[in-house]
Amino acid sequence: MEAPTLSKYERARLIGARALQLAFGAPPLMEVEGKMSPMSIALKEMDSGIIPLVVLR
Repeated sequence: MEAPTLSKYERARLIGARALQLAFGAPPLMEVEGKMSPMSIALKEMDSGIIPLVVLR
């Protein structure tokens, strides 16, 4: 069974929640090059598929 795709609202909510976690000191789950903002790290994690959040519908 194929995983359902995220809506643009679910995607925005997950990225925002992860960026907030990173801003408050959560460790990034991937290698960070130089100084990156929490939002850009969250976007890279989402694109890599390693963001540790789940959507319940």
